[in-house]
Amino acid sequence: MSLKFDFSGRVALVTGSSSGIGAATAVLFAKSGAKVVVTGRNGDKVAEVAKQCADVSPTGVSAVLQVLADVTSEQDLQRLVTETVNTFGRLDVLVNNAGGYVMSAVYDDKFMDAFKSVLNTNLNSMVYLTHICVKHLEKTKGNIVNVSSIAAKLTVLNGSPYCMSKAAIDMFGKCIAVELGPKGIRVNTVNPGVIRTNVLEAQGLPKEVATQVYDMFGGKYPVGRAGEGLDIARNILYLASDESSFITGTSLVSDGGHVAANVSMNADD
Repeated sequence: MSLKFDFSGRVALVTGSSSGIGAATAVLFAKSGAKVVVTGRNGDKVAEVAKQCADVSPTGVSAVLQVLADVTSEQDLQRLVTETVNTFGRLDVLVNNAGGYVMSAVYDDKFMDAFKSVLNTNLNSMVYLTHICVKHLEKTKGNIVNVSSIAAKLTVLNGSPYCMSKAAIDMFGKCIAVELGPKGIRVNTVNPGVIRTNVLEAQGLPKEVATQVYDMFGGKYPVGRAGEGLDIARNILYLASDESSFITGTSLVSDGGHVAANVSMNADD
């Protein structure tokens, strides 16, 4: 018997929800009865995911809010939260999912630009959004789920900014779980392995090459495949649900056995 989530009456804000893990999470929240905020920088993609959410939501279009926002802009994040609360009157779940990846070796001339870009996107935005959402989550005794990566635990060649940002996310989650527990807010983290998203194509790889990379990793995983966005979405909804009410400050590794099998993070190894 599969577990069915019930988020009726609750509001979920999912950053980076115009594609990949975020999109799958937003759709699953909507299917489970939640009112969902879909946000990203690409208006067409946001609208597409919002339609998917409305199509599966028990209450349709009225349960979906679209907000164009850049997570590296504090002004955009403040507007995102304001529109969420003004529209739905509350916030129950914050999913900090938005992220970016720029490869650069520490000796490259453009390393510091890459470092600042990745930290601003992956970490600083998450910290600020969490900061301004606490007062709303305290009212609902809500919770936060941060999306990290197994790169928090493993090295990636020329990927130190990304790995550092994800390691910091893991520790941030643990620290604020302790701080926010007395306010009735739970905080947990998910560490995905290799998931089939558009991240490699965004780095300039042709779709067929990206598919080969995912297939290569999947072939090394004990489960025999790379992950899908829905795999991580299910993890996120579990951690955000009442079924996990005794879980806070944890990092859930959802990697198909990547770490256990000592699979290198470098595709050419």
